[in-house]
Amino acid sequence: MFSRHKSELVSPDQALPGRSERPFHLADKHLVLGTPLVTDDAPAGYEVALFGLGCFWGAEEVYWQVPGVWSTSVGYAGGTTPNPSYEEVCSGRTNHTEAVRVVYDPAKVSYADLVKTFFEVHDPTQGMRQGNDVGTQYRSAIYFTTPEQEQVARELTNVYGDELKRRRLGDITTEIREAPTYYYAEDLHQQYLAKNPHGYRCHANTGVRFPETA
Repeated sequence: MFSRHKSELVSPDQALPGRSERPFHLADKHLVLGTPLVTDDAPAGYEVALFGLGCFWGAEEVYWQVPGVWSTSVGYAGGTTPNPSYEEVCSGRTNHTEAVRVVYDPAKVSYADLVKTFFEVHDPTQGMRQGNDVGTQYRSAIYFTTPEQEQVARELTNVYGDELKRRRLGDITTEIREAPTYYYAEDLHQQYLAKNPHGYRCHANTGVRFPETA
């Protein structure tokens, strides 16, 4: 089960079967923000952003600190297996990314700023890895929830990609696609770094700030 090369996506017929329902309980409230953790129904006027940028522990910590962000959670997206477990995702046989779901107030923070943060806090050129974390679940991904988000994501990806090319730092490998089904991760992973302040943070990045002119 765990012996295949984890840097290659599997075909749907090779993916793990998963299960029909989430097999665990989640806390009612976000440990840091005090807002609902499960945000399938976001408040009126708020929007949802979904990103994959490596290990979701450190990625979520980045976003819950952004002013205008109402709630965050970590989960699994972009794969085949329904309601996967963390161990299944790490096996490389679900095709999911470790994802961060961000619910935000667009009157206080723009989607463009969330995308710029996305590019600055991870390395979007590494393919199926982030630093020493290797596997399909660590690939870079932007999952847009509206046509407007798609336009912004693609435009900013081109801008940042041009900057990286100018610096000869490689091509962006970020997957950009319509938001797939998002499966919440186990409760122990939610706000993990608030529960474990000295826990693991993978912030592999290019060190390149988003161009101010964009």
